[in-house]
Amino acid sequence: MTLQHTEIAVVGGGMVGGALALGLAQQGFDVTVIEQAAPAAFDPCAKPDVRISAISAASVDLLCGLGVWDSVLAMRAHPYSRLETWEWENAHVSFDAAELKLPRLGYMVENNVLQLALWQALEAHSKVTLRVPSSLKALRHQPSGYVLMLDNDDEMAVKLVVGADGANSQVRQMAGIGIHAWQYNQSCMLITVQCEKAPGESTWQHFTPNGPHAFLPLFDNWASLVWYDKPARIRQLQGLSMEQLRREIAQHFPARLGNVTPVTAGGFPLTRRHALHYAREGLALVGDAAHTIHPLAGQGVNLGYRDVDALLDVLNNARSHGETWSSHQVLQRYQMRRMADNFIMQSGMDLFYAGFSNDAGPVRILRNIGLMAAERAGGLKRQALKYALGL
Repeated sequence: MTLQHTEIAVVGGGMVGGALALGLAQQGFDVTVIEQAAPAAFDPCAKPDVRISAISAASVDLLCGLGVWDSVLAMRAHPYSRLETWEWENAHVSFDAAELKLPRLGYMVENNVLQLALWQALEAHSKVTLRVPSSLKALRHQPSGYVLMLDNDDEMAVKLVVGADGANSQVRQMAGIGIHAWQYNQSCMLITVQCEKAPGESTWQHFTPNGPHAFLPLFDNWASLVWYDKPARIRQLQGLSMEQLRREIAQHFPARLGNVTPVTAGGFPLTRRHALHYAREGLALVGDAAHTIHPLAGQGVNLGYRDVDALLDVLNNARSHGETWSSHQVLQRYQMRRMADNFIMQSGMDLFYAGFSNDAGPVRILRNIGLMAAERAGGLKRQALKYALGL
């Protein structure tokens, strides 16, 4: 057993943890990343990862600032410039990049591509130590920070530990931080498909009484479908062959989808979580470790990147002013900046979920009137889009 020392330990080297660790290292902090497995090498001939993230314009700016966006583009990412949602055909709401004088709204990026670009930058940075494969076994608070025990019984003394280890965060649990949580009566299926034609740059979402059906354009003729439905229905879909699933898609998705061929699929339940605290003395939570959200608007990783941006700013400012940057007083500033914003976005998605999960006639009429009003809202619609994009 050895005792190592580092300034900051980031537990979790995924899309959010990797971005935070890289930003901290670029600011001059000594950073150790604890991760169970390194991402696989990129294979340009491989089919897309079934896990896709819609990266907003603000998140692209963050990744550009970290110097990794060119690496993402060198692998693959697909721009989208239009977002459309509807239930009734005469109640469409569309958002276009041109409304905000932007070249695009964002990019569809495979999660493994984004993680690999960040990982390669971490490997190349002199201020970063990668502990992989490795996992956290125990967490012990002490006056100068925390001592982390790893699965090989090595110990690490740190001034600040950051939990970026996902929805079931060990850091959060070991620190005794509680959560508000509930399970939605809805599950989600991600389906990678090949299209007859290039998918273009529009992403859309069609609301149905059992849940939305969404289309995410990818590179070449690839696309990703998102099917929300009752948990039992998603389990039933998971048991189908690809040919059977193709027939279900043709029957239930809008005709504008055209003929598609499903290649791979994966389902998961939907849970809302919000940590009671994001920060303690010498400890902070970011991304899914702090909050998970209904993926209806694809905001999960973008909220995580807003966390990253805020925590980087808070820590850098505190250190530049000679403050104890790992103190609860300093980390509380990060919590104050992020907790309300995340709660508002979670609550907004919950309202959409509740409003579009009710098949009562009057409710359907009201929500479609609401969509028609939103389409004609002009400046309010643009402000809503800017907020969603983090602008």
